[in-house]
Amino acid sequence: MLEHRSSHLIGLLLPLADRTLILPNVAVAELIDYQPGAFDLDSPPWYLGQVNWRDRKIPLLSFESACGQKTVIGERARIVVLNTLSGRPNLKFIALLVQGIPRSYKLDSQLSYVDVPLCSLEKAAVQVADQVAKVPDLLALEELLVGAGLAL
Repeated sequence: MLEHRSSHLIGLLLPLADRTLILPNVAVAELIDYQPGAFDLDSPPWYLGQVNWRDRKIPLLSFESACGQKTVIGERARIVVLNTLSGRPNLKFIALLVQGIPRSYKLDSQLSYVDVPLCSLEKAAVQVADQVAKVPDLLALEELLVGAGLAL
């Protein structure tokens, strides 16, 4: 007898200064302590420099700033290291500034979409428990780095 299995995905809710992002947990390589990135003043405001992670330097981005808001580095700031999707050999990981520790959440196939304004780096907004979470466009984040010549 076959057992009926509903489709569940574990998502991670990433707290930002002005919104919450949601990603499948397989998109996240690691959560690390905040460290200031090394950058020059000619960089775009969303580029927070390069941080060291596992003997490599990876680009650190502010999602809020890339969406036109101000970068906030709060006292609970952390860095989430994301696996990239494009397969570019020179861009395997991207670091994203978050404000606190991500929480895991079991998602089911019955996600309800919410009609709210989205920035160009957001694909959708969904209702997760009592909050709205935005689905980031990870390929667009990669393209942002490549377009600015920062995918080193």
